[in-house]
Amino acid sequence: MSSAGQMHPGGPAEAAGLGGSIHDSTEKLSPSAVNRILMEFLIYFGRAVVVFYPVYLTGYLGLSISWVLLCMVMITWWKKNRMWKDVRIGTAIEFVDNETNVINKELQSALNMASWVNFPDVEKVNWVNKVLEQAWPFFGMYMEKLLKGNIQSAIRLSNPALKMFTFTKVHFGHIPLKITGMKAYTHEVDQREVILDLNICYDGDVDIDADVKPPITAGVKGLKLQGMIRVILEPLIGQAPLVGGVTFFFIRRPTLQINWTGMTNLLDSPAFSSLSEETIIEVIASLMVLPNRMSFPLIEQVKVDQMRFPLPRGVVRVHLVEARDLMAKDTYMMGLVKGKSDPYATLRVGNHHFKSKTVKENLHPTWNEVFEFVVHEAPGQELEVELYDEDTDKDDFLGRYDLDFGEVKKEKEMDKWFPLEGVQSGEVHLKLQWLSLHADSSLLKESTNGCACAMLAVYLDNASNLPKDRSEITQHQKHGKHSKEARLTKRTASPNSFVQLSMDEDIQKSKVVYASKDPVWEEGFTFFVHNVKTQQLSVQVKEQEKKTPLGVLNLPLSRLLNTSGMTLDQRFQLERSGANSQIKLKATLRILAEEKLPPKIVPNPQVKQQTPQTNQGGNASVSTPSIAISSSPELSSNTIPGTQVPSPVCPADSQNGSNEDYSTRSRGSADNRPSTLNMRRYDSHSLLSENSIASSRFDLSEGASYPDAIRKHQGSFGEIHLTVRYASLRNKLIVLVNACRNLFPCSENGTDSYVRLYLLPDQSWRHRKKTHVKKRTVNPAFNDKFEFEVSLEEAKSRKLDVAVKNNRMFHMRERKDIGMVLIDLSQLDLTRGSTEWYELTLPGLKKFS
Repeated sequence: MSSAGQMHPGGPAEAAGLGGSIHDSTEKLSPSAVNRILMEFLIYFGRAVVVFYPVYLTGYLGLSISWVLLCMVMITWWKKNRMWKDVRIGTAIEFVDNETNVINKELQSALNMASWVNFPDVEKVNWVNKVLEQAWPFFGMYMEKLLKGNIQSAIRLSNPALKMFTFTKVHFGHIPLKITGMKAYTHEVDQREVILDLNICYDGDVDIDADVKPPITAGVKGLKLQGMIRVILEPLIGQAPLVGGVTFFFIRRPTLQINWTGMTNLLDSPAFSSLSEETIIEVIASLMVLPNRMSFPLIEQVKVDQMRFPLPRGVVRVHLVEARDLMAKDTYMMGLVKGKSDPYATLRVGNHHFKSKTVKENLHPTWNEVFEFVVHEAPGQELEVELYDEDTDKDDFLGRYDLDFGEVKKEKEMDKWFPLEGVQSGEVHLKLQWLSLHADSSLLKESTNGCACAMLAVYLDNASNLPKDRSEITQHQKHGKHSKEARLTKRTASPNSFVQLSMDEDIQKSKVVYASKDPVWEEGFTFFVHNVKTQQLSVQVKEQEKKTPLGVLNLPLSRLLNTSGMTLDQRFQLERSGANSQIKLKATLRILAEEKLPPKIVPNPQVKQQTPQTNQGGNASVSTPSIAISSSPELSSNTIPGTQVPSPVCPADSQNGSNEDYSTRSRGSADNRPSTLNMRRYDSHSLLSENSIASSRFDLSEGASYPDAIRKHQGSFGEIHLTVRYASLRNKLIVLVNACRNLFPCSENGTDSYVRLYLLPDQSWRHRKKTHVKKRTVNPAFNDKFEFEVSLEEAKSRKLDVAVKNNRMFHMRERKDIGMVLIDLSQLDLTRGSTEWYELTLPGLKKFS
């Protein structure tokens, strides 16, 4: 299953230009280049003299060779001691600079943490561990039935040499799986889903024995597994069981250590242990590492294919540009003379791995290679970049850097130098670009530099009435389906089949289904498309042993351009197969489009000065500091709570109504278009939110008029008590909403008030902070704390937009604001903190004349 592609930008013209420049540089050397070459030669000559002159002097004076050997031992010892000393000092300095992060990582990775240890974003779930401990024996009983009932038969069918394979002992021990931390996502995701990240650690006393073929035995005694599992509960529904389905998977490959017994004890040797564990990790990755996932629907309306293989979030194009200041790993003369390195880079996302070219003898290499990765979870999935020095025996480590794709999705484009971790020096230069997925064929622009212009997602479901092998197809074509030979063939064993999907040179294979004429695969695949008009998807159903085709299907991609939603979901008749042989699959084409960050709109500081004149004029335009973009009155006049508002998506997807089942609203990549200026778009990860009610995504009161009672009010609207400070140790801006006093009474019983905060210019619902509601009081006490992840320098350039709102509106189409205040953080001492009362105003209020 492929979710990444590689290409080398630059056509023949560019290559010719590059070759020409190299040729010119070899013919004509500048004076600076000549001086540099001479200096390097002199330095090398000086080192040689320093090394060899003592040897010559020893022989000239007739001294023993032991003195030379003693000096070499002393110099080598001094260099090694100096190197280890530098490493210890560098480690200590790095620890002091990143003390908080290092301690957090060490504690999070520990198996047992004290009950008083807490993290700001990770929660301890001791009660879940107690439940697992109580239920672990029953889990062992379930796994014993699964291994002996299902897996044992599958192993026997996989190979004729394993026909006698039998599990003789299955015991999962007394040490249960432990969850060392859990993080829940509720505000950053769609309203109809909950996402949990579970850090799991299993260091158990599992004991499993099996007879492969007498007298050959195999077994496992001891297993250690660590990783992070993401659990998605979606869609949330209004009836039992409240959750439509459960999906879980590893975002990154877990780590595994196995203690083998029996004949497989050979795998514990250094030569085979990494190979065996890597093979098992590959099996786990094919089942539970993104883009693979395990799903369990709980209601009939939820389809398995939508849960197991939803449309990806997007595509990230990674341009590996260059690196600098790498460490020199190649040394000569027992380390006395330092050389350079032969660096290359590896890029990994989940289960997909790519390697760059190797640049010989260069500590500042330039690659200029482009890779493309399909992103299924952002934030969550990470780009793992590692640099190595290529050697004949073992490659030396030059550093690594991990980047969460959530940052790329937020920034849209990144062009930065990233410091390499795990080494003393080194940086890597990456250019990253987020590409969104659209179902609008008008956005199709074929690239001329080898990059993909579209992505094809294929969900392989099942096949029916497959022939046993090629001979059955030949007999059927020769004698007809009612012949005696054909009837006899049907009584023979069913085929072991798999599917090979290919698009040009990109070939992917499904798992093997044994002994079935109606195999079920239920797997997903992704392909990068470079030319929609000429490329086609080739599907071949093959028999496992002889690799002979049992059926063929060719699907031109141009056919998808003219279908609804660029999707085909049906059964296809297989060619060169049986008369009734069919295959069911779903093919979805999505156009890749670049996204740009909207221009940051800074509130006009002159608004407050213009406000009195605006109120006096009566007919002047209204502008409020809490809303960076002016609202349109047409929106409020045509929008009623509870009705559907057409979302700004492509025509192919905008036809999905609210009455459609979950399969048409799966967690795919929303086909976005720029939203209307007066609407605040909720940053959703799911097509579900595109069909949700309007009030869940837009502030319907934006641009509406204030209630008559507020417009007639002549006095103060009240005050709000805020504490603003910056936590340097945690790198977060902290805002405490303490209380309000003398608020405008919206009813006889007081006001049902709450406070809304934005850290401008961020004004989406994702960045919105809101207190709880205090009912029937004009002097509410909130005592709510909010945190914003920004640096101190960035916080000083921001403004805090605070608004007190009435939870119960006077009228459906009237504004809920009671008062506002805009705080310029550059005027506050954030490190020491500021606690003040701020007067609430309504700058854009139109009062009665």
